[in-house]
Amino acid sequence: MAGKFEPKEPVQLDPPKDDPITVEELAKCNGVDSDKVYVAIKGKVYDVTGNPSYLPGKAYHVFTGKDASRALGMTSTKPEDVVADWSTLSEKEKGVLEDWVTFFSKRYNIVGVVAGATNMD
Repeated sequence: MAGKFEPKEPVQLDPPKDDPITVEELAKCNGVDSDKVYVAIKGKVYDVTGNPSYLPGKAYHVFTGKDASRALGMTSTKPEDVVADWSTLSEKEKGVLEDWVTFFSKRYNIVGVVAGATNMD
């Protein structure tokens, strides 16, 4: 039996990187200002470049170039919810956020961490 949130097809991931990525650099990785498409969760930056759902005009583009921790915990695609601070989430929402961390970590390479992130724990 496959583990929780296992991808349908096996994914070969690179070792996680901890290179600092500034908020400004992250913001450019949105599929518009750069060919790179990154989403950060709890300060870790994931490369979602190959997934068309994150391209401009698609459902998850709102998360690109940002730390989307709060929105993911809330299961929200509202732009105003796409912020790094997840400290006000309920316990249930924090569990949802952890599920997203698990989901992303099994599918996407971690290419760095948001420089100065205070939302990692």
